[in-house]
Amino acid sequence: MPTIALVDDDRNILTSVSIALEAEGFRIQTYTDGLSALESFKTATPDLAILDIKMPRMDGMELLRRLRQKSEMPVIFLTSKDEEIDELFGLKMGADDFIRKPFSQRLLVERVKAVLRRAGAKDIAPSPGKPGDAQKILDRGRLRMDQERHTCTWNGKPVTLTVTEFLILHALAQRPGVVKSRDALMDAAYDDQVYVDDRTIDSHIKRLRKKFKVVDDDFEMIETLYGVGYRFKEA
Repeated sequence: MPTIALVDDDRNILTSVSIALEAEGFRIQTYTDGLSALESFKTATPDLAILDIKMPRMDGMELLRRLRQKSEMPVIFLTSKDEEIDELFGLKMGADDFIRKPFSQRLLVERVKAVLRRAGAKDIAPSPGKPGDAQKILDRGRLRMDQERHTCTWNGKPVTLTVTEFLILHALAQRPGVVKSRDALMDAAYDDQVYVDDRTIDSHIKRLRKKFKVVDDDFEMIETLYGVGYRFKEA
């Protein structure tokens, strides 16, 4: 039974969202500000966090920034229609999804389930020598990706990716030189019922490049074909 953390200073939202998620069998933890949530996460890390952006003591962006220093826990942001800049910034920082207020409880539940499904591969650790393990390893030159362990290395150095980043990179690296449209990358990283726009994919690509440049300043394997999409460069 996954545990969901709700962090929002609006108690009406905490109550209504808690009821909707508990009805689906989730365990719920609620917090009214980012600082109290961060302190609690140090002793008990939830499976997913739903964060409001504007909160007292510590806002959602700062909470995400601190979480990403030590954790790749999936994060969904709740955002108002006038917070488009914050939305793009949050994606660059590593948020997995956004839901704009006002939202339906059904939509929120489906988004939570979709993100948890994408994160599920991280919890599967195959036994040594298990048949089929080889198919779970993707080697492309200096890139190595292990789907079941959710690990990624470049030239032997670990690169920590969110679930969405991992899925996008894996889709590109599976066929080097082949252009993937934004729609194709959306299909690879998101469930059918989850809508994202082009800027969401672009933000994930920018963050991927930034992460790889941390371990290799000359990294240029993800190419942009303007008006078409992206491709992983052939070795």
